[in-house]
Amino acid sequence: MTKDELKKFPQHVFGQAFTTLKCEGPVYLPWLEKRVKGSGGLILTRRIEDLWELHPSFDIVVNCSGLGSRQLAGDAKIFPVRGQVLKVQAPWLKHFIRDGSGLTYIYPGISNVTLGGTRQKGDWNLSPDAEISKDILSRCCVLEPSLRGACDIREKVGLRPSRSGVRLEKELLVRDGRRLPVVHHYGHGSGGIATHWGTALEAARLVSECAQALRTPAPKSKL
Repeated sequence: MTKDELKKFPQHVFGQAFTTLKCEGPVYLPWLEKRVKGSGGLILTRRIEDLWELHPSFDIVVNCSGLGSRQLAGDAKIFPVRGQVLKVQAPWLKHFIRDGSGLTYIYPGISNVTLGGTRQKGDWNLSPDAEISKDILSRCCVLEPSLRGACDIREKVGLRPSRSGVRLEKELLVRDGRRLPVVHHYGHGSGGIATHWGTALEAARLVSECAQALRTPAPKSKL
């Protein structure tokens, strides 16, 4: 940032200014769902306790269950990182601001402005914390004093499905002579939107390998 640009942030000695894209989940996810249905996909909603409940109705399972993989895949390596944000009305804001650590941020969107945030590892609490909300607003007002005039403040809490690394691999489950190919695809943490297209392409490739294996007859032993 230039010296003139930095005058707005006297508590900082350097910064970066750039233009980028912002993906809005509430709009983007329904668009993806529409694409799936338009390609002939069928979306079913049901609760399962075990991946084997999907057998034999489905030949291949793609496990994108996030934190649910602790139970469904027995993965103790996945854990929640709690995030609390505020959604406010401040339509005069047109530029995003993100502090160096990434913990404090102001993201203008289509219908509101998102103020953040928190990274609370291992915290499963989905109820908003009033003290945290006050702290978020205070931190954001330091970066953008005009936020003191924001209205319609709403609290939001979510759990990021985090892991030391994304689990993206095949696994063949075997039980009582039955076989269930599974492609695991979860653990993106806070980077899901940023990385999802690339990891989804890799997951699709793994599914194709599983489908090819199902079509290939098993070799018969010769005596």
